[in-house]
This record gives sequence, C-alpha cells and structure tokens, in this order.
Amino acid sequence: MPIPSEIQGQKYISLSTFRKSGAAVPTPVWFGEQDDKLYVMTRSDSGKYKRIRNNSQVRIAPCTIRGKITGPDFAATARILPPENWPHARALIQKKYWLARIPFFWSKKNVYVEIEAFRSQP
Repeated sequence: MPIPSEIQGQKYISLSTFRKSGAAVPTPVWFGEQDDKLYVMTRSDSGKYKRIRNNSQVRIAPCTIRGKITGPDFAATARILPPENWPHARALIQKKYWLARIPFFWSKKNVYVEIEAFRSQP
C-alpha cells in the first residue's frame, strides 16, 4: 500500500513499537521515504530495535519533534534491513536531514528499519 498522504513529506513520525505486554512505546523519529516504504535509523542496542525484532507490527503517525501526534495513525509492518541494504536507507535519510550527514550520528551500532503496508485504523 502507498505511504499515506498524511505521512508523506512530514519532518517527523511517531513510531510506536510494542512491548511483550502489548503496551505501545511511541518514539519521534526521522525517516526517509521511497517506493511506498519508509526507512528509519536506530541503534542495535535500543529498545525500539529489540521490540521490532520481537514484534514487526508498528503504528506510525505524523508528529512534532517532541512526539506530539498531529494527525491520524496507521498500522504498518517493520523489518530490520540486512546490512547490504543500509547504504540506500542511509542515503534517503541523509538527503532529507542535513544533520544526519554529520559523523556524530554515525555509530557502529546503527541499523536501519524498513516500514511498509500502511493501513488506517478505525
């Protein structure tokens, strides 16, 4: 399914991942977008990464830098990309956010996540 128009072109999205208990954990993130998919960078030692590894079902919504939701949310599926796909995801994020080009944001623990199959919630 295509990226919802409410998400396209936004600066930030709230990415909600789910604990084993089912509790949602929303996090505002930068993202790149291409071919009906979103790309997010995170660290392999983050809670977000571990929750996606355990449960690929996520929710996304447009938000402010502080995470205040500014529009409707959508159910989606996330997958951790294999290392050979990281350069493409990194390039999309760096193209959108100049700050992501600064080496300060580079880490050997960075991994990339692909998000797709968006469905609106009733």
